[in-house]
Amino acid sequence: MNDDVRNIVLGVIVAGIGASLGWIARTYLWKRKLRRKQVFFGLPDNSESLLVVNREAGGPDLTVTRHDVFALLELSALIKDCGAHAQVVAHDAAQQGFGERTEFCVGHPAVNRRMAAHLASLLPGIRVNTDPEPGPDRGAFQIGSEQYRLEPGRTEYVALARLTADQGRTARPVFLFCGQRAITTQAATRYLARSHERLARKHGNNTFVLLLKVVNSQAYGPDVVELVADVTRVAQTPPPAEASRKAHRAS
Repeated sequence: MNDDVRNIVLGVIVAGIGASLGWIARTYLWKRKLRRKQVFFGLPDNSESLLVVNREAGGPDLTVTRHDVFALLELSALIKDCGAHAQVVAHDAAQQGFGERTEFCVGHPAVNRRMAAHLASLLPGIRVNTDPEPGPDRGAFQIGSEQYRLEPGRTEYVALARLTADQGRTARPVFLFCGQRAITTQAATRYLARSHERLARKHGNNTFVLLLKVVNSQAYGPDVVELVADVTRVAQTPPPAEASRKAHRAS
């Protein structure tokens, strides 16, 4: 074997080793990224999750609004990427406990009993005006001392939450998408799909509650979303009147 042939063979071997090492490195990074995503969403391989949605008034069948369908599609893609499975269930048929399966609860508490229950028990610092009568405060969020009013099509708010319970490492999180309108719910699911890596780096696997603002949805749809504030602490704190009542009952 002359020098030219030897150099060609060595070049092929080196190129093969380099390609193999590159493939191994990319595979390792992809698997590590997938594991982090699975941990953040509480969705290991072949696990089950719940998509809890509103049931339209007027009949027993499960009928979901257009924007809620888009929200479910965003979430279904995340679940599939994690190698997990999803079951769609109506809000008044979801009777599982907290932390048994990862749950994605979508909708306004006025039409989603499961959402109303989660807010009351887990996020007492968030109050949503569910009065059906027209008025300036209809649909408004009260978070601590701050009020966030709904201006349909112009300024709308949605709370995005990842909630965990102290039930050990096997407990699954609950994700809430509580919006003033259906389009804001879709905006929150899209925000989560785009930002979950950054949120995982910042919050780890801990509870967080974010208030998002959907800007000019009549022109931009669910695409323009701004982070208003991290309201985790105030959302978990009962209002002073409720806290005092609880203290009185305990005494």
